Amino acid sequence: MTHVTREELEQALPDVLAAPKDGAAISHLCLRPERNQRRFVEQITFTRSEGIPGERWLTQPWLRLQDGAPHPGIQVSILPRRVLDLVWRDRENTVSPGDSFVADLDMSEANLPVGQRLSVGTAVLEVSDVFNDGCVKWKARYGAAAKDWITAEGHPQLRLRGILCSVVQDGMIREGDILQKM
Repeated sequence: MTHVTREELEQALPDVLAAPKDGAAISHLCLRPERNQRRFVEQITFTRSEGIPGERWLTQPWLRLQDGAPHPGIQVSILPRRVLDLVWRDRENTVSPGDSFVADLDMSEANLPVGQRLSVGTAVLEVSDVFNDGCVKWKARYGAAAKDWITAEGHPQLRLRGILCSVVQDGMIREGDILQKM
């Protein structure tokens, strides 16, 4: 398996940054019922109380509040489509990133500041202040260059690994729904 190189990532950055600012169709709807498990579906339900019912956020979150409750800012993860296409080269033998869904959207802080509300399907999400810097699994699956690119100088505000959101209004999304800023 050949991972993306730092040179390829830098060459692709202008294209990644040219993603639409609003109105992106969503795809790759994914449930993660257990660690390292992925199930692609045609629709997902979001709730404020459970995040995505059937996912591990409620029982096995990677980030908790001081009282031990799951951090609401990590209920939903959205990955930029252009980044997915850049790093996920071997889709037969490499596990998908596992984000809740993918959208061809500029996810930079300038375009989607913390607190920005997003409408998709019948749900409303809110952009979290939790930074998605990619985990050790991202590095193992897509390479050190892909991991380092996310946190390189000047890149954190671009949110190349995507955004994390909380559910503000319960609802359902379907493959092909349009993600819009509110």
